[in-house]
Amino acid sequence: MPPEPVPAAAPPRRILVAGTSGAGKTTLAGRISRVLGVPHTELDALHHGPRWTPRPEFEDDARALAATDAWVTEWQYRRVRPLLLERADLLVWLDLPVHVVMRQVTARTVRRRRERTVLWNGNVEPPLRTFLYDPDHIVRWAWRTRHKLRGLDVRLAEEAPHLRVVRLRSHEETDAWVASLAPRSAERTKGS
Repeated sequence: MPPEPVPAAAPPRRILVAGTSGAGKTTLAGRISRVLGVPHTELDALHHGPRWTPRPEFEDDARALAATDAWVTEWQYRRVRPLLLERADLLVWLDLPVHVVMRQVTARTVRRRRERTVLWNGNVEPPLRTFLYDPDHIVRWAWRTRHKLRGLDVRLAEEAPHLRVVRLRSHEETDAWVASLAPRSAERTKGS
């Protein structure tokens, strides 16, 4: 069954994108941001300081983000999830098959390392060999945590009954859902 489109009467203004590591949360959050004209704040950029150390201001920055009127961000980092969840009006759950996620996270990691892509606060992916011995290497982390969101819709129905959840299980569903946002975004622009 395809995901429900967002109701036209009340377009979301505070949106969380959930998914396991490598599912494409940040990419989807960016797409939603562009279509709806809502600012996207990448939570990893608030969390990671130089040399991958957590920024001491992270929780305060997440709290300030949650307090604003409109945003799109990723739903991650357990200690700030409640702050964001309380204010969000929509959570988009990117629930792709494990083999798709693992292919994506592996390709992304190799590409970032090969190109020495500068990520948040000057960080770059560690050498690929660290996959062999670092239990928290992003590819190993993605595999180890691949089932952590099972039952998310049930948990959220109890924890955040105000929240609307859209579950997307494929790239095709995701593309169709994002496309369903575009007409309303264009109508709002005309009406301005």
